[in-house]
Amino acid sequence: MSLEALREDYRLAELTEQNCETNPILQFERWMKDAQAAHLKEPNAMTLSTASSEGRPSGRVLLLKEVSDLGFVFYTSYISRKSKELETNRAAALTFYWAELERQVRVEGQARRVPREQSEAYFRTRPKGSRLGAWVSRQSEVLPGREPLDRKLKELEAAYEGVEDIPAPEFWGGYCVFPESVEFWQGRPNRLHDRLLYRRTGEDEWIIERLSP
Repeated sequence: MSLEALREDYRLAELTEQNCETNPILQFERWMKDAQAAHLKEPNAMTLSTASSEGRPSGRVLLLKEVSDLGFVFYTSYISRKSKELETNRAAALTFYWAELERQVRVEGQARRVPREQSEAYFRTRPKGSRLGAWVSRQSEVLPGREPLDRKLKELEAAYEGVEDIPAPEFWGGYCVFPESVEFWQGRPNRLHDRLLYRRTGEDEWIIERLSP
């Protein structure tokens, strides 16, 4: 199967040092609002890339749940492959791609668990089915089939029928990726894309560098 003829010419916008924010979090929030205004499906979807202690990489798509001056927050099972890798190698990368806007954002930094009370507060906002699902799944473990999941879910649905206060599992919670660099990519004609890299130089200090496309 040849894919060499699949290509797009990007012409929607430009990204310059003059029209960007001086802080990457503010710039990210601006682009996220653009993605929401464009009614993109799950604009907070991102690829999380991690690596084992031996340097073996892995990636998966999940959802960003919060962004602040501290960094980018997501939630998961602490027994999953991603969590086991983050516990031994905190280096993480996030990649956002909004094809309709011809934009990409890449974040690199260190991931650390968020405070327990923060995880529990977010857990209470999840739909009941998602909260029960967190108890059902031993994420990334090998299963003999689908049936054990369905059986355990039915058992929990019966046990918590009429009950909304479902506690967060101890093996479930959030991570915050504290950014060390954030790159914003805007597609441009002739593959001469705009790439602006924010690189941290202090606690709240950043420099902006233009990268060759």
